[in-house]
Amino acid sequence: MTHLSALIADENSTMKDFEEVIKMDPILVVRLLRLVNSSFYGLVQPIDSIGRAVAFIGMKNLHNIAVTDALKSIFKEKGDTKVFSRKELWLHCAAVSICSKMIAERIFGLNGDDAYLCGILHDFGLIVEEQVEREKFIAACKACSPEDSINDREQEYLGTDHCEIGYLMTLDWKMPENIQIAIRDHHIQDGDHQPESLTGIIQIAEYITGQLNLTALPGNIPALPPNLVPHLQENMEEYKVLIEDLPEEMTKAQDVYGGGDA
Repeated sequence: MTHLSALIADENSTMKDFEEVIKMDPILVVRLLRLVNSSFYGLVQPIDSIGRAVAFIGMKNLHNIAVTDALKSIFKEKGDTKVFSRKELWLHCAAVSICSKMIAERIFGLNGDDAYLCGILHDFGLIVEEQVEREKFIAACKACSPEDSINDREQEYLGTDHCEIGYLMTLDWKMPENIQIAIRDHHIQDGDHQPESLTGIIQIAEYITGQLNLTALPGNIPALPPNLVPHLQENMEEYKVLIEDLPEEMTKAQDVYGGGDA
């Protein structure tokens, strides 16, 4: 998706530019038409035009698809250990991204595209640590008990943590400020982020997926920040329905983002 990613990065790109790039690549054509006609969107009449498909999907969704494709190969590299698995981390990030999108749209009535993207990227700093300082990173993972915050062990062994690294990377990538802040702060327990903020949404999604054992590290379940507890209690019935629907939404999202292929 190199050419597609380049178009997305160019703020002057038009829908016509996307159509021209996609129609030159048979694989992209097949994938685009497959996903726009998938159960995820539930269209009554199928779309068979590349131009209509691009317009229907929208540029942000195309961006998320390109980012997801690029990250999947990175999450597959290197062997896993008993304390850290790239495959499990990918499943965690995919679950958080889809859950975040659902929370944004169902609970707060917001567009969920940024929430999805933030969910995919929020723990990417862990991959960077494993690549750059593998021995120290694995030692930090081994030292992290279920009650610990991985950030504390990262600071102890590496002098930094994945939130800080992820934040610096989003600055370099010129991501929207709310995504930068959410990645930087998603493990902060004493913050004052509102539930409807992107940070609050990611923290709630991490807590929910943790309860389902879809965690970044085995057995390490993130706590829900105290300031978000009243919101969850007040909206428990809505969240119960959301949690019941999450597995089905993750299955449907595989057609769009390939979240289950890692």
